[in-house]
Amino acid sequence: MISYTEGSQLKIKIKNAEIQKTLSGKEIEYPKYATQIMNLANQNSQGTRPTVVGQLSDLIQEFQGQSMEEWEKWYKEKHPEAIENAVERIYPMVEKLKESIPQIDREMVKKWADELVILKTFMGLKFQEAILSKVAEIRNLEYRLA
Repeated sequence: MISYTEGSQLKIKIKNAEIQKTLSGKEIEYPKYATQIMNLANQNSQGTRPTVVGQLSDLIQEFQGQSMEEWEKWYKEKHPEAIENAVERIYPMVEKLKESIPQIDREMVKKWADELVILKTFMGLKFQEAILSKVAEIRNLEYRLA
């Protein structure tokens, strides 16, 4: 969402869906949380990495057209298999997430939250000591914290 405020008089909010409709003429809707799941699956599977779909930030600069239709045609001519290759990586990860979700219960969430807040925070703050201890052990030396 983009917000614009001028002084205290004018406040404009434009939702991403409105920008999308203005630029593409398309209104694409998904079930609630579906895009978050697909984004997570994409992150895990690396389905839209430059090696799969091309370096999009460079490609959009190289593109000389003006419309969404021109961009789509230009991109798909340059990378005809890219979207399907991305889907081939992302969809199996969505399936794995779907398999995992029914296994998550309240107790698992409690265990995860406890691990995050207690253990991982402590580890993150105390990793220096663990490294010094391991190096001292390997080199048969003593160590002390500064």
